[in-house]
Amino acid sequence: MHNMNQSNNPLHGIKLETIITYLVEKYGWEELGERINIRCFTHDPSIKSSLRFLRKTEWARDKVEYLYLRANKLPLPPPKAEASQAAKKPAAKIATKKPTQTAPEKPAKSDKHSSDGTVNSHIWGNN
Repeated sequence: MHNMNQSNNPLHGIKLETIITYLVEKYGWEELGERINIRCFTHDPSIKSSLRFLRKTEWARDKVEYLYLRANKLPLPPPKAEASQAAKKPAAKIATKKPTQTAPEKPAKSDKHSSDGTVNSHIWGNN
């Protein structure tokens, strides 16, 4: 199963060094530092120092990989902040909806027994 996930990843099998080398050749260090403002690109840049920093700094590596994908017109992943918020939002909505979903059920049951037309009179008032 792990292999299937990797085959969908356009970066699978591409070394970080290859990505950095490609971006430096395409943009140069100065433009790369403007596009992704990290010290390893803006202050005395080198492939080696960039590799060292990016291997231990996930957010910066994500930006570099994203730029590489865009530069090669490859499929882009959803931004991680949005992806993690999207994953959390449905759970939060479900948790907040549960009380409101269960509350209306009680009047609905009593509606069945009401034959005089005063359905939900506690909400709408008497006619």
